[in-house]
Amino acid sequence: MKKISELNVFRAFRSLNYTLYFIGRAVSQFGTWMQRTAVVWVVYSITHSAFLLGVTIFAEQFPSFLFSVFGGVAADRYNKYTVIKITQVASMVQSVLLAMLVLTGHTMVWAILVLSVVLGIINAFDVPARQSLINDVVTDKSDLPNALSLTTATASLAQLLGPALSGLIINYWGAAVCFFINAGSFGAVIISMLLMKLSEYVPKISQKKVFAEFAEGFSYIKKTQGIGLMIALVAVTSLLVLPYNTVLPVFAKIVFKGNASTFGYITSFVGVGAVTGTIFLASRKPGAPLKKILFISSIVMGIGLIFFSQVRNFPLAMFFAALAGFGSMAQFTICNIVVQSESAPEMRGRAIGILLMAIFGMLPVGSLLIGAVSEYAGAPATVLGQGIIAILIALSFSNFLMKRNRSGVSNDVSTREGEEIIAENI
Repeated sequence: MKKISELNVFRAFRSLNYTLYFIGRAVSQFGTWMQRTAVVWVVYSITHSAFLLGVTIFAEQFPSFLFSVFGGVAADRYNKYTVIKITQVASMVQSVLLAMLVLTGHTMVWAILVLSVVLGIINAFDVPARQSLINDVVTDKSDLPNALSLTTATASLAQLLGPALSGLIINYWGAAVCFFINAGSFGAVIISMLLMKLSEYVPKISQKKVFAEFAEGFSYIKKTQGIGLMIALVAVTSLLVLPYNTVLPVFAKIVFKGNASTFGYITSFVGVGAVTGTIFLASRKPGAPLKKILFISSIVMGIGLIFFSQVRNFPLAMFFAALAGFGSMAQFTICNIVVQSESAPEMRGRAIGILLMAIFGMLPVGSLLIGAVSEYAGAPATVLGQGIIAILIALSFSNFLMKRNRSGVSNDVSTREGEEIIAENI
C-alpha cells in the first residue's frame, strides 16, 4: 500500500486510517448496489410499472431529505465514529428483513416500500457522519480532495460490478441472496472502524436546539455564495436529470427485450463511465479547474443520455450509457469536494447535511416525475428530454462554472498551495 500511495492518484492512502475507511466502504458499497439492483428488479417484476419504480426510489430517498436536518446536526454535535457504527448495524438488520420477505414469499410491494423508508432514515444519519469523518481520517489535509474523489470512486466501482453480479445472482439463486450479501458487507465497515486509531473524542456541549443549529447552516450557505450555487446546480440536476436510472429496467425488459442480467449490464456500463470519471478526477494535477470539469461533464452526460435513448444496438447503447455515467459522476463528487474543502469545521456537518437535502430531496421527487412522464411518453422519449435538459442546465450555470478571477486562476480549490491554505483553516 505504501508504494501505491506514492502514485499521485492514490496519495490519500498515505493515511492508514483512510486506507481502512476506504476498504470498509468499498465492500459496503458493493453490497449496497447489489441490494439496490435487486429491490428495483423485484418491484418491477411484480408490478411492471415504471411509476412504481419511481415510488420505490422515492420511498428510500425522500426520508433522507426529511431527516438530514437531524443527521447533519448529529454529525457536528456527537461522535461520528459511534453514529456510523449504529447506522451500520441498523442497515444490516434492514437488509436481513428484506431477505426474509423474499425467502418466505411475502414480497409485497408495500412491505418493500416500508423497509425502503427505514433505510432512507438510516442514511440520513449515516451519510453526513460518514462524509465528514473523512476529514478526521486523512492525516495530510492537502490530500482531502484526492480522498473524496477516491471515496466516490468506490461507489462508482460498486455501481459497475454490483448490478452485473446482482443480475446473475437473481437469475440463479434469487434476490434474497443479494440482500444477505449486503447485510454481511456492513460488517466490513464496522471492522475497519474498530482497527482505526483515532484521537480521543471530546464531547461538544451545545445549548442550542437542533433546528436553531441547522438554521445557522442555511445562513452560512447563503453567505458562502460559491457553496450555495454548487448545491443549487446539483439540486436542479438531481430533480430533472439524474433520475434517468428510474427507467433503466424498462429499457432492459421492453426496449432491449432482456431480463435481470440485461438490467445489470446496463447499470454496470453506467458504472464503467462513472469509475472512469472518478479515476480521472482523482488523478487531476494541482491547478485543474474543478468547476470547468463539472461544466464539461454535464454536457457529456447530456450527450450520452440523448444517444442512449435513441440507439437500439445494445453494444453501442452501452457505450453511450457509459458516457452518461462518466458525465454524471462529477455532479456529487465536485460539489462534495467544494463543500468539504471550503466549509468551516464547525459547519461542515451541517453543510453536508444541506447538500444531502438538496440531493435526497430532489432525486426522489425527480424519480416520481420521471416515472410518471415515462408512463405516458415512454422511456426513450423521457431520457431524450433529460439529456437535452442536462445540456441546458450546464449552459445556464456556465457563467458561474467558467468564471475566472482577476489573476486568471480558476475559482476552485485546485492548486496544492490553495489546498494547504484551506487545510490550515479547517
